[in-house]
Amino acid sequence: MLDLVQASVFAPFVGKTFNLQLEDGSMLPVLLDTLSEKAQYRNPYAPESTRTPFAVYLTAQQATAFLEGLCHIELGEVRLEGVHVSRVAALGRDPNNAYYQIIFN
Repeated sequence: MLDLVQASVFAPFVGKTFNLQLEDGSMLPVLLDTLSEKAQYRNPYAPESTRTPFAVYLTAQQATAFLEGLCHIELGEVRLEGVHVSRVAALGRDPNNAYYQIIFN
């Protein structure tokens, strides 16, 4: 199912908060900061119907020990299961927040 997910699933949620369900069952509220399609990383030999790779950038506006793992995400009517979420460095941003990315290639 994850191989069929398009950037358009996330687009309506840019600037909005939703929950990541972590592997332990707890919920982590995150803000969808940015959605970035990466056309330059598309396989030139792939069929035209193959999705364009994209990245989703999230911010947890609270302290959390969560670094990375498989999460469940509910975006309106769509539920995505087994999505790998990775923490990224703050790099000049507010160190009180936690920053994450999801890569779909």
